[in-house]
Formats: sequence, C-alpha cells, structure tokens
Amino acid sequence: MAITPRFALTMRLWERIKAVALTDVGVLVRGLDRDALERVERVLLEADFGSASFELTGDLEAELKRGELKTPEQVRAWLTARLVGYLAGPPNPGALALGDGSGPGVILLLGVNGVGKTTQAAKLAQYLRKQEKSVLLAAADTYRAAASEQLEIWAARLNIPCVTGALGTDPAAVAFDAVESATARKIDAVVVDTAGRLHTQRDLMGEITKIAQVLGRKRPGAPHERLLVLDGTVGQNALQQGKAFTAAIPLTGLIITKLDGTAKGGAVIAIQRELGVPIRFIGVGEGVDDLEVFEPNRFVERLLSE
Repeated sequence: MAITPRFALTMRLWERIKAVALTDVGVLVRGLDRDALERVERVLLEADFGSASFELTGDLEAELKRGELKTPEQVRAWLTARLVGYLAGPPNPGALALGDGSGPGVILLLGVNGVGKTTQAAKLAQYLRKQEKSVLLAAADTYRAAASEQLEIWAARLNIPCVTGALGTDPAAVAFDAVESATARKIDAVVVDTAGRLHTQRDLMGEITKIAQVLGRKRPGAPHERLLVLDGTVGQNALQQGKAFTAAIPLTGLIITKLDGTAKGGAVIAIQRELGVPIRFIGVGEGVDDLEVFEPNRFVERLLSE
C-alpha cells in the first residue's frame, strides 16, 4: 500500500514502515517481496537515514529470508537494536571536560548560522549551573551584532557574566579576555559562542582554528570541549557541515538541535554513523532547560513510538 506524502508526514517512522510493508503478517512469514522492501527503503530515505537506509533494508531482507523475524513486533525489536547500535557513544555523554581544576574549563561551540548555537550556549550554561558550576559566557561571534546581544540577554536572564567585543573585534581576543576574566573571578567554566559565517574575506575554519590556538596558549588544554551544533531537520546538509568542521578541528562531541519532532530523526543516525563523533546532547525545545543528555535507547524509542 503506497502512502501519500501528506500521510507520511503525519505518521511516525514505525507507523510508516508498518503502513507500507508490515500490515500483513503473512507477508512477513513468506518474506518481504522486493516491492515491499523498496517501500521500506524509501521511508528510511525520507526520514534522512542516508546510506544507513540501504544497509538496514538489506539486513532486514536477510533476516526475513532466514526466518528470524515473523511478526511486526520482532521486526520492531530488531530495528530498535540496530539503531541503538548505530548510536552507541561514550558511557556518560553529559560529563563535560573542564580541565584539571587549576583554571576555568573552556567549551567551544561551533556551527553555521541558524543552527541555534547561541541558544545552546545558554542551555549549556544552565546545564552546568545545575551541577553547581559557575559559568561565564563569551560572545566570540563578533561579525553579527545580534549574536552578542542575544547572548547578553541570555546571560542577564541566567544572572551570569558575559564577555563581548565590539562589532568586528578579533573573535580570538574576545575568547582570550573571557578566559582571563573567568580566571580572575575563579569561575569554573567558560562557554564560547563562535561565528557561523564571516562578513569578510577570511576563512571561517581558519578563524575557528585561530580561536582554539589562542585559547590553548591562555589555558593549557583548552578548549577542553569542542562541540559542534547541527540542525537535525536539515538532513544531509547537516552531515556536510559536520564533515567540514571535523576536517578543521578535532571535535569532542555533537549537539543536535530542533529535535522536538521526529519526522526527520533519521538524520541523527546518519550523522553519528558518517562522522564518528559522539552525540552528547540534543535540543528538544527553545527553553533554557530544553537540553537533554543524549541517550540512544530513549532516542530510538521516541523515534519508533506510535
């Protein structure tokens, strides 16, 4: 049974798979035919699973031919286990490295404009405050006036300090001043928001590398965390962004934003699988507390819920 695009968008992933291929248990017992498998593959591609779509479909076909899967429940359990396996990461993804305690830990946030970096900086500050850590925000996106203003508003709401620079100021100098200020105030952590696009001829990746080098000279081991923020709704574009940043600077983790819905949740699978960088947090809303430590089992359960 084919489904219309509108029908597909109103259903969650598992409902769509059942609708196109798994409504008849007899089909499962006999083994899915090629048309049914292609429909499953199309559902996965539409959900932004990328190349994992072909691997999952091929493995599903093999399992069915061996007679290992005979009911929709068994197919769902198999798919759950495979997706959780794709998303395996560090045992405690929410544990942020903050150095040896001799000075502030430095967290560098990276990503293109529009992914929600500045908001994630505030969310991370709130996350650290809940762990009884003092935090300072640094507005190192000095090429977009609204970025500094937005971060200052968040800092005021959270009642924490924020270091900014004038429009066009060297971003590395702002980051340097922020660490210096945090050191003087004995603050535990500095969260540095960076530019996602430059209004100059300078290369963005070169600018980010410079910031990281300056931070390392000011505070040994810094930046202790280098977190890339990606928009989970843009699918393959997020994957390409991830590849560009990964080539420029060693990343310690990913923050995937805009995952309050799961219509395109397969992008998370594709990103983790292709980049090999652990997902540390996901953004599930616009509030300052809407940042979740990434848990593969919980994410997959949400992705396959009905």
